[in-house]
Amino acid sequence: MAGHKKVSTVQPVLLSVADVAIQLGVCRQTVYTLIYKHGLPSMLVGRMRKVHPDSLNGWLKERERLLA
Repeated sequence: MAGHKKVSTVQPVLLSVADVAIQLGVCRQTVYTLIYKHGLPSMLVGRMRKVHPDSLNGWLKERERLLA
């Protein structure tokens, strides 16, 4: 069995900036702009900025409501 790598099927509890960028179809810098200038909720975990999926979805729904 040497050489077989296990692939996790568990969804991460927190999203990285890169994960958020992929989900939104934007670049990482845009995600940082959304965090620091537009109030996208995030937290530091160690030295990495992370976003909870529920916070991202709630923030998007609120932005949609405000901009509609």
